[in-house]
Formats: sequence, C-alpha cells, structure tokens
Amino acid sequence: MSGQPAGRAVPPSRAVARPASTSALRVPRVGSCDDGADLAAICDEDAELVRALQMELHVPGYTDVEQMLAREELDFVVVAVPHHAGRGIVEAAARSHVHVLKEKPFATSLAEARELASICDAAGIQLMVTLQRRFNPIYSTFLQLADQIGTPFVVEAEYTLHIPDPSEGWRGDVRTAGGGCVIDMGYHLIDMILWYFGLPDRVLADLSTMARPDRRYDAEDTALIQFGYDSGLYGSLLLSRFIGPKAERLRVVGSQGIVDLERGRLRRLNNAGDVVESLTREQGWPSASASQIDHFCRVITGLRPNTGTPEDHLAHAAFITACYASARSHAPVNPKEDL
Repeated sequence: MSGQPAGRAVPPSRAVARPASTSALRVPRVGSCDDGADLAAICDEDAELVRALQMELHVPGYTDVEQMLAREELDFVVVAVPHHAGRGIVEAAARSHVHVLKEKPFATSLAEARELASICDAAGIQLMVTLQRRFNPIYSTFLQLADQIGTPFVVEAEYTLHIPDPSEGWRGDVRTAGGGCVIDMGYHLIDMILWYFGLPDRVLADLSTMARPDRRYDAEDTALIQFGYDSGLYGSLLLSRFIGPKAERLRVVGSQGIVDLERGRLRRLNNAGDVVESLTREQGWPSASASQIDHFCRVITGLRPNTGTPEDHLAHAAFITACYASARSHAPVNPKEDL
C-alpha cells in the first residue's frame, strides 16, 4: 500500500495534498494549492515509511486505514495504492462518510466499477478520479482547435515509456494490477479519447507479454488498440511499458486540418503539415496536480461540479473491458453493450 494522505476541509475549501509513493516518495504539495491544504494524517502498511513521513510532515501516522478513519476528523482521503487495494479503502471511507480523491484507475473491472459507484452513491460521498491532463490548459485547448479542422476522420495516439523489466513489482501481475499498460498508464490516453470523442462503437485490441521472454508475467507490456465510431471516425492507440523513449502524442486529422497534441505542446496544422498556430506550456504538471486538489475542495463544499465521478468512469471501465475481451476473442467488441 502506498502512503495515504488525509485531510480536513477548512472553509472555504482546504484539503489534503497529493499522494506519496513508497518507491519514490514525493512530499505532498500542500503549499501549492491555491486554497491551501490541511494535511491531517497519513497511512501506509509500511511502518518504517510512516515513521519517516511523520517526522518529515509532522502529522499523525497510521498503518491501518480503519483506525485512521475512526480517530481523525477527515473530510477526504487521497487513495494512491496498488490497483487491487483501492476497493477496500474506498469502501472504508464510504462507511465513515469520508470523500475520496482516487488515483486512476477507478476500478480493476467494470463489475467493480459498478459496485463502487453504488457504494459511493449510497453513502452520499463524492469520489473523483485524478487525471492531471484534465487540469492542464494544453489539453483543454485541444477541443477549441479541433473545432477548426472540419470533419475529423482519423485519430493516432500513443503513450510509450521504457521499463527494463515489465514483470517487476505488483504491476506485472494481473491479480494486483487488474491488467498491464491498458489499465495503468493507458488510462490517461483512454480518458483523453473519451473526453474528446466519446466512447467508441468498436474496439479491437492485441496485447503482448513478450517484451521480456526471460521473465514470467501476465500483465501486458504493450497494446495496439484500434477503435471506431459509427460516425466514420476511427483511430489507433499504441501503449507500451517497454518501448522507449518516453513519448505521448494524440493527433487528429480532419477535412480542413490537423491538431497535434504532445506533452507540453499543442499545434494546429493545415493538411499539408504546415503549422498554423502553436501553444506550449512548460512545467505544468505540478500545477495540474494542485489544481485537482483545489477543484476537489470546491466539489466537496458544493462550489464546483465533480469532473470525474464514478458514473463518468464506468465508460472507462467499459472501454478497458472491451480491450481485454477483444484480445481474448480476436474480434471487435462494442464497449457500449456492457453499459
């Protein structure tokens, strides 16, 4: 289990900071939140890590989430744990009527997603899934430029990085990760596709666990996904935890131009490939993380709508489920049928 910050919402809206990681500890960005953040407690299964965080952050620490929820007066918790552990913590928070800021993915399966959505609704708590790109103006501006390229007809997307051993750790095991690159890093690109174009009508996926033949693992290291819409729009998505260098790109081609989105840069081109306009943003990721916390503070105080509800992420779960079903059947799957 990774470190779980927890906090109190102090009027007008204050909350916890970003999660820590047991593999590479990042101090919660309390000071970077515009509305401020009151870090109330931390929780992790690793007692040694908890002691270190207590000394560094000067807050109570726990190794049992139920104990933390019982002893601390919390408005919400930040859940950043291996995928299989998320459900139990969300359920515990719901029983205590504590809101949840949940690191992606929302759930490890569509069935679990439905159950968690029901649990949150019955408890009357807000749950928002963290997706930094939704809070980065480079990505939100994409929609404005896409309106200027006529009728879109093809999408190319990729997100790749090099991890020398994809079998290493809990991410190499489907039992703890729920899947490989599709449900993990791919969740970000899948969210962008659903944000910009909606849920596809067809998904055809091929998956690989062959990047390291000398290792045994069942969570896919690479995925090639084709998707299409009844409108005529179609596209492809390449995801990999083994193919370097690190790259992230989404490109949509329309009848009157192209929009090309890379990490930190957005361009509109004509169909000949000449740049018409360009927008860049440097050092935007820490700001996007803090913006999510600020936004969730306003969500739980009723000042803003929730931009990543459990109901919203049922579509993400349906897309991911369709990918795995297609890879097994070697045939296209309609993710809308599961919804």
